[in-house]
Amino acid sequence: MDYPKHFKPESLMMSYGYKSSLSEGAIKTPIFQTSTFAFASAEDGKAFFEVAYGLREKGPNEELGLIYSRLNNPDLEILEDRLTLWDRAEDAAVFESGMSAITTVLMEFLKPGQFVLYSSPVYGGTDHFINHVLPKYGIKGIAFKATATKEEIKEQVENEGATGKVGLIYTETPANPTIALIDIAMCRELADELSAGEKIYVAVDNTLMGPLWSHPLEHGADIVVYSATKYIGGHSDVIAGACLGSKEVIGRIKTLRTFFGNMAGPWTGWLLMRSLETLKVRMERQAANAIKVAAFLDEHSKVEKVHYLGMIKENDPQYAIYTKQYESSGAMLSFEIKGGEKESFKFLNSLKLIKLAVSLGSTESLAEHPKTMTHIDVSDEDQKTFGITDNLVRISVGVENPEDLIWDIEQALEQV
Repeated sequence: MDYPKHFKPESLMMSYGYKSSLSEGAIKTPIFQTSTFAFASAEDGKAFFEVAYGLREKGPNEELGLIYSRLNNPDLEILEDRLTLWDRAEDAAVFESGMSAITTVLMEFLKPGQFVLYSSPVYGGTDHFINHVLPKYGIKGIAFKATATKEEIKEQVENEGATGKVGLIYTETPANPTIALIDIAMCRELADELSAGEKIYVAVDNTLMGPLWSHPLEHGADIVVYSATKYIGGHSDVIAGACLGSKEVIGRIKTLRTFFGNMAGPWTGWLLMRSLETLKVRMERQAANAIKVAAFLDEHSKVEKVHYLGMIKENDPQYAIYTKQYESSGAMLSFEIKGGEKESFKFLNSLKLIKLAVSLGSTESLAEHPKTMTHIDVSDEDQKTFGITDNLVRISVGVENPEDLIWDIEQALEQV
């Protein structure tokens, strides 16, 4: 049964986009483990392929059928329908990993001779692709700081000889792992002002806030990117990525996805649909826990500084961005322990409940050392510039009892 779209997303996650009558009345979407689909007629096959390959637009009342699981599959299509509800987007595309979503966006909206203007720091894999892979295709990156003004960034573009050559603005906000914020509306203005006639798209990696706490499309972004492995998946048992935006933008991304062959499979789609049903309750518990964990760390004698959205002061320029763009302080934080790598490692090795592992957004709490793990490939200069130091530890807060989390952190700090 199709329900009105004005219902809240958490109410629609169990049923939206799915007709049980088409699947023997099954209350949950089956796993469509098939490579290909039979056409009712040759004419149908022709019509489906024309739209899938972008040879024509779908008719207003045209019902598109299934072709081949590299192009479309019921599990992915229903999942994509449900993802649009959280970000209030027109369309979505799901991938087999967050990196495949990121790289497909970068390859679709950039061409040789252009520059990608990106906020820094970004996830280590993104940083590597921009600085080590894109240059092979004649595409260069220009990094700007979270604190940079629009005028300062425009000056950077001019100094790099990139005036009229910027093809995409790519931001990750909050930044990983420093939790620094980028003003998405400013990026939209910047894109419009730098445009030399051809539209400059703005892409935002919203992984650290998930689809619950921030909606970049409403602030001027054209594309929202997720590692769906994180909050959307939320159980550390699936690797996936997603992009959201307008029909035009996602249509382009899906076309390239078809030929890259990096769409998610039906099992991944089914697992993510399972996870979406509890997304809100999980993320709300994680955010509530993070408030208590951050407050404890902020008072501890062995902690120099806590990086957490809920602790941004009103006189901080980032506070205006925080209140404008976010509906929660989230469940990600990092802190600087007194000491260096030795002390950080001692803390991490002493944890008993919190797992020492990369990734984030899962039901279990995770801790890691960005400088030597997720961001090890970031240049020494950039690590120093953006505060990715020997004594920085990142924590993704899970759904455990907050008293137990605090006990674990306290006993680990005692070992330092």
